[in-house]
Amino acid sequence: TSVLAESLLLSAVLFTIGVVGVLTRRNAIIIFMCVELMLNAVNLTFVAFSRVYGMAGQVFVVFVMTVAAAEAAVGLAIVIAIFRHRQTVNLQDINLLKG
Repeated sequence: TSVLAESLLLSAVLFTIGVVGVLTRRNAIIIFMCVELMLNAVNLTFVAFSRVYGMAGQVFVVFVMTVAAAEAAVGLAIVIAIFRHRQTVNLQDINLLKG
């Protein structure tokens, strides 16, 4: 259980870093990286619990990785489209409701 506790502690630290990054940063690309960090922290938790409770956690990891890949592809495409139109990825400078 020592390995489980260490894995959960590392996962909590990574998730906390991701949350702090999402809440404090203004750059859209860095925010996407922090969201990916949070998803990887959840994956680490699933893998840690799957060592103790069975293989079902690793099945969830595959689904989370699939969702993360789709989120990264769609999110990056949106960021590139906004950058081409506004010439910035700073979220404070982007107001899509204005003309």
